[in-house]
Amino acid sequence: MKRKQWWILGGGLVVVLAGGLGIATTRDQGIAVQAAPVGRENLQSKVSANGKVQAVTKADISANVMGQVTRLAVKEGDRVTRGQFLMEIDPRNARAISDAMQASLQAAKSDLASATATMAQAKADFERARANRLAGIIAAADFEKARTTLETAQAAQESYTRRMEQAKATVAQSHVGLGNSTITAPMDGTVTARRIELGETAVPGIQNQAGTVLVTISDMSKVEAEMEVDEASIPTVKLAQKAQVRIDAYPNQNFEGEVTEVGGSPILKTSINEATKFKVKVWIKNPPLTIKPGLSVQADIYTGSRDQALAIPFQALVMREIKLKPGETRQPGAPREEEGVFLQEGGKAKFVGVKTGLMGDLSVEVLSGLKGGESLITGPNRALRDLKGGEKVRVEKAKKPEPPKS
Repeated sequence: MKRKQWWILGGGLVVVLAGGLGIATTRDQGIAVQAAPVGRENLQSKVSANGKVQAVTKADISANVMGQVTRLAVKEGDRVTRGQFLMEIDPRNARAISDAMQASLQAAKSDLASATATMAQAKADFERARANRLAGIIAAADFEKARTTLETAQAAQESYTRRMEQAKATVAQSHVGLGNSTITAPMDGTVTARRIELGETAVPGIQNQAGTVLVTISDMSKVEAEMEVDEASIPTVKLAQKAQVRIDAYPNQNFEGEVTEVGGSPILKTSINEATKFKVKVWIKNPPLTIKPGLSVQADIYTGSRDQALAIPFQALVMREIKLKPGETRQPGAPREEEGVFLQEGGKAKFVGVKTGLMGDLSVEVLSGLKGGESLITGPNRALRDLKGGEKVRVEKAKKPEPPKS
């Protein structure tokens, strides 16, 4: 074998031996981890949710009578005042009913007048018969006949009186129906929706079924975001909590908000796979003048804060199964896992159980288990996942991300 080949072979063996010795040395030094001292920081916890803009005060106007829209005076975006005419539903049917009821009332009044006159005559005849009976001029049978005639006339008058009152009520009801043909604005505001056109038929609601919503009027001077908050976060959301709202239509702008309503029951699901969520309303302070209902929003609801809280990074928090002592049994309902962290003490990993509190953006508050200043193992994730406690570890600096290639 030539001398050059011997040198190449010898060099390769040296490299292999050196590499093997390096790996062995690295293993002996322990698992490579990153660590940082446990410290304190200001924490701000928040709940983020999505939703839609809506007016705090709005009115969905539905039809109370069925008929064709014969007049339509507003369109979307129009400003209206209370009592202003909006539209008319064909009043001919309601007017005919009202006229018929008015005629029935007049007939009832005539019948009552006739019955009243008949009763007055019967009363006069009875008084005369009583006087004649006392004088012994007429027989007892004639006197009783006069009494019966009077009582019959009185009953007839009472009956016609009730009929007239019923006719009056029917006329009043027909006037209401006629009045429902004309629709006016119930409040000052803006027409934010018009769901019917001239010539279309308005349908009133029946029983539990809602009728046609003709027009929606909203007071856009005070608006709110109706948010959907998931069930895991809803316990921390309370009335009067501050919020920061972002509206998609107004990029790079943040608006202050305040929680005004927290739903007590979940939003109805449209599918069984949908997550359980609750309705939360956030009042938007100082909204833009051109804001409209239905705009998409995102909100951060600030649920708590703590200054100089003992805190650790989220990635340092691990969960592991609770080990039972020999002869110990797990009580029904007892947790199977505990949360904790790994500390670097004397070159070894040590598991310490902790109790957490407020959650910030990147850190979580530690209520018990740590005092501050400990060397906390923060990564890498693979090492944290494999650690059990007691392993030799060596602290390495986290690698800086490489700049993107041009």
